[in-house]
This record gives sequence, structure tokens and C-alpha cells, in this order.
Amino acid sequence: MPPTDHQSSFLNRISIRRNQVSTMENNHDQELEDIELFQKHVADRLAELASSGDESNVFLSIAWFRSLLDAFLCCEAEFKAVLIIDRDPTQFIKPPLDRVSAELQDRCVKALDICNAITYAIDMVHYWQKLAEIVVTSLEERPIGDGQVARAKKVLNALLVLITEDYKEQKTTERSWSFGRRGSGASVSKDQSSKNFRYLNMCFAKSWSSAKEIQAMASNLVEPRGKEANGLAMPVYVMSSVMVFSMWALVAAFPCQERNGLPTHFPVAKNLNWTQSLISLQEKIGEEWKKKEKKGKGGLLDELQKMEKVVTSLIEFTEAFKFPAEEEKVKEVEAQVAELSDICKRMGESLGPLQQQVREIFHRLVRSRGELMDLVEQAGFITAASN
Repeated sequence: MPPTDHQSSFLNRISIRRNQVSTMENNHDQELEDIELFQKHVADRLAELASSGDESNVFLSIAWFRSLLDAFLCCEAEFKAVLIIDRDPTQFIKPPLDRVSAELQDRCVKALDICNAITYAIDMVHYWQKLAEIVVTSLEERPIGDGQVARAKKVLNALLVLITEDYKEQKTTERSWSFGRRGSGASVSKDQSSKNFRYLNMCFAKSWSSAKEIQAMASNLVEPRGKEANGLAMPVYVMSSVMVFSMWALVAAFPCQERNGLPTHFPVAKNLNWTQSLISLQEKIGEEWKKKEKKGKGGLLDELQKMEKVVTSLIEFTEAFKFPAEEEKVKEVEAQVAELSDICKRMGESLGPLQQQVREIFHRLVRSRGELMDLVEQAGFITAASN
């Protein structure tokens, strides 16, 4: 969901308006119109995400998350235009904008931690993909013999542990696996696997909890009421809701540290044009989280769910294998290996771009938070100079 023509038009329109000389009454009417249009664009993007379901954009797949993050980036650009571009700094030290902008800055800090966690989680999933590729290479060889099956079995058992084991356990458990492909020189040693997990966790204290970060982000997410509903507190609420939802969905889908207690939902207003799609998405993800009981494990990512299923089935094959394998069983394994290969291919093509989007969100949030802080500082100077 790259930037669209209507988004460019929206941003240009706001920039032109802010540079025009107009009455206070006109400014207020234009501001209300901008806020309404911003909410409409958010509603359109969330509705598109809620209706996703074709083969190229399966719900909770990597492709779906790329669409979600594209939507987030578009919303963030429009939000900043509504809230910040050519805005009078003194508005940021007056209620309610002083309060809601401070809360937004705090959410941004927590979202930055989540972005870091997801970046490392994507590295972890990429590592799992590489292990799965070893399985594919081993079981694609014909005829299937004891050697290939033994190698595949080692990797499969280790991979299943990684996908299903509590992420916190992975931090502290040393392993001595050694997986090799005959003639390829590829292996996964004890030192490599230990280094991998140290790398994935070097930025986080043992007490850090992704679930608690999400809970804190959502704790003071309150719909503006009365006069606040017609002012700048509303776009702050809209963007905060999109931010909390996006971070929450990522944590539910990818292996993150300490997800016990991750909420299955967070409060969202029901009477706004964009909230119905958000509530629908939230309910679907919440049900998946409860149904599959993936707390502290691999996550709800579609590719991981499918990988776990195929890996479990292939383990059963390797444990019962006797040479020569029955032709019917070989065909069944061929289909499963082809599916695993397809999953690896999709991961290989999409994990990198997804990680780039997460990093882009990180940098956007840093810049936006810095701009808000600058405006508050400018407002302080203006106020002091006028006294």
C-alpha cells in the first residue's frame, strides 16, 4: 500500500492552506475538514486490511504485515501533516494538546522498543528459514536414504524446538547441534547457534517484556470527549490507536521476549468511521491468539504456523523411516517438502523488505517525536519572551 495520489494531494493541500492568510473561523473549519479527511483515509486503509484474504495477501502472512506497515507509514505521514506542519508551537503547551502530545511521545518510546524487538525477531525467523532450507535440500535428494533422513531429522527436531519453545528459554539454553549437508560445507554449530541467540537478545534486559510494553501503550488510550473530539486531540487518538494496534499485531505474530500477559484486545471507540475495521481485525487476531495458545512461542505469523505443521509431519516420517521408502509415502513427503520449500521462498523474498519497513517506522517515530519536542521547546521560548 504505497503512498497514493490522494495522500499526496492531502499533504499538498494542508501545506498550501497553512501558508495562506485566513480568518480564525476559516482556519478552524479547514482544520475540522482536514481531521475528518484524515480519519476517512485511515478508515479506508483499515478496511482494506480487514478485507485481505486472497492467496497473495493471506491474513497474518508476511505480505499482510507488509500491507499493515505500509498503511501505518501512510497514516503517520498524514497525521504529521495535520498535527505538526506550520503549526503554532504555543498550541502544544495548552490543554488538551499538551497532555495528549506528551502521552504520544511516551507511546513512541515504547514503540521504538517494540520495533527493535521485531527487527531481531525477523532475524530469528530468517535463521529458522535457513534451517528449513537444509531440510528441503536433504529430502529433495533421490533416492531417499538413511543418511539424508538422519540429517533432516536432526534439523527438524531442533527447528520444532525453536518454533514452539518459550522465547525466554531460548535466551538461556546452550545447544550443541551440528547440522551438515554432504558436500555443501553448510553447518550450524554450537558456537553459531549460541552467537545467534546472544545477538538476538543483546539489546534487551532479562526483565523486559513485550506484553508489558503493549499494556503500557494502551493504558491511557482514551477517546476524546466533548470539545476535545473536534480538536487536535482526535488525530492524536487516531494515530495512537493505529500505532498500538500495529505494535500489538507484530508482537502477537513474531517471537518476542516475554509475551505472557499480552492482551487479546485493547479499548477502542465504537462510534467512529475507522474503528469498526480496527475492532474487526483486533477480534480476529485476539481469537487466533487464544485459540492457538501461542503465548511465548513462535507466534501467529501464517508462514510460521504452516512451517510448524509441515515440520511436525516430516518428523513423524523421519522417525518411522525404513529404507527403501514406500512409493506412496515418498509422494506424500515430496508434497510436504515442496510446501516447505515454498514457505522458505516466501520468507526469503519478504522478510528483508518487512525488516526495512520496521526500521523505517523506527526512524519516522524518532523524527516525529523529536519534532514534537522541538515545538514544545519553541512554545516555551515564545511564552517566556511574551511575559
